[in-house]
Amino acid sequence: MQWQEVCEHPSLRNLPFKIELNEKGQILMSPVKVYHSAFQGKISRLLPKHGIVLAECAIKTSRGTKVADIAWCSEERFARIEREAECSIAPEVCIEVVSSSNTSSEMEEKRALYISAGAIEFWVCNENGNMAFFDENGQLKASVLIPEFPHKVKIIT
Repeated sequence: MQWQEVCEHPSLRNLPFKIELNEKGQILMSPVKVYHSAFQGKISRLLPKHGIVLAECAIKTSRGTKVADIAWCSEERFARIEREAECSIAPEVCIEVVSSSNTSSEMEEKRALYISAGAIEFWVCNENGNMAFFDENGQLKASVLIPEFPHKVKIIT
């Protein structure tokens, strides 16, 4: 199955799960909890006003279509991808909020896939709101692209 087919399939439109495709075109579904959605919303609000924030951003990778929980891209990159069903080049920043079903190896795989698809940074928010920032060389002390982003995200402030 291709991503465009997933987007157009009537029975897949309103599922309460995050959907991705693996390299064989098989659908993968992941349920999310309320805290996951709350962190997605808070992180989205903390991202800079310049650029474009993308929620549930589908990205074409070498291992199928993966969906970043949140992504941030420049207006220039957005102009290249805005009409696509899935991003042919990843946004500059791809962010995952860890769910209880995620493993560290899954997050490492997504980091490698997003970066090989063109992302400059990959961020991870754990279940406590602690942020980790990565680039192609590994973990960073802070984001280079958005250095003012906090190391801890608090849902209720």
